[in-house]
Amino acid sequence: MTATGASLARLYVGASGFSYPTWRPGVYPAGLKPAEFLHHYAERLASVELNTTGYRLPAEEQFRRWAEETPEGFRFAVKMAHPGRVEAFTDRVRALGERLGPIRIVVQQRRGDAFLERLLGSLDPELRWALDFRHDSWAGADTGSAATVNALEGEASFRYLRLREPPYDEAALTAWAGRIRPLLAAGTDVYLYFKHEDAPTAPAYAQRLLELT
Repeated sequence: MTATGASLARLYVGASGFSYPTWRPGVYPAGLKPAEFLHHYAERLASVELNTTGYRLPAEEQFRRWAEETPEGFRFAVKMAHPGRVEAFTDRVRALGERLGPIRIVVQQRRGDAFLERLLGSLDPELRWALDFRHDSWAGADTGSAATVNALEGEASFRYLRLREPPYDEAALTAWAGRIRPLLAAGTDVYLYFKHEDAPTAPAYAQRLLELT
């Protein structure tokens, strides 16, 4: 997590998930139990993207446990796959408390401006929302205070970036650092997540990007 002196913008870099036994011993010690993965992960990185919430929404108690296992300042980015269930989803993930980062809403359908207006109107303005459009027809859509995933420009107070095409060599990571620095300098928080692979590449990319930024 990085902050500039003037803007105090923050950079949250992490991986898409943390509960991977194949990351032993590269990231997690060989004998580390899966129940201890998150605590160990959070000692290295300040954020993680939760994709499991898009398939089965955990109980509030699970969210509370995750929050308790992470330090102050850590952020969870959570995935929502059903835009029609905003209220119920929001009520559940609030159990993360101050650890709740952006909520990423996956939008599979073709562009529909009436749908977008209803969706944006249903979002709690006190939370951070990122729309993950999966159809090209949404290009250029005005999402207001909600971020558009992988857009470097917009009205939102933060950016949400997902890097899904590994490997990332030094030149690629340096280029991303160059794109991120002006955002931080302008006071814009940045959340960025590397794709999970069986090998522990995502945490390594994340740590190196932090060093370069």
